Amino acid sequence: MSETKSGFSDDERAAMKQRADELRSTKGLKGAAKLARELEACVKAIDALAGAEKEIAARLHTIVSEEAPDLNPKTFYGFPAYAEDGKVLVFYQPASKFDTRYGTVSFDDPANLDDGEMWPVSFAVIEMTAKAEKRIRELVRRAVS
Repeated sequence: MSETKSGFSDDERAAMKQRADELRSTKGLKGAAKLARELEACVKAIDALAGAEKEIAARLHTIVSEEAPDLNPKTFYGFPAYAEDGKVLVFYQPASKFDTRYGTVSFDDPANLDDGEMWPVSFAVIEMTAKAEKRIRELVRRAVS
């Protein structure tokens, strides 16, 4: 990862550009047309992945569809994401995006995961086992409650 004059790495700058492109792609769209475009982008982001990352992202998509059907699929910096009232609640960041050791299922601020003064909001997932899926289902249900 090489840094540019701005202090951001090439990967970070690419992610920011991707986010700007996401916002432009739905500019002027409202209602069902916007939701359809965002769903299409989410599915394309999942389809672009390979191996375990594709399996994890696809299972997350199914889990969210079943456990929190009111969340809207979209992309967030190119990641498959799910939003409530336009705010991302949960997303999958594949390891391949930033060449990291593992991908993560992460929850943003609107997620109701609060537990005292400190709680986890990002979970490393290297394989979608039955145990991992059960835990993610619990977290998604809790996040939208």
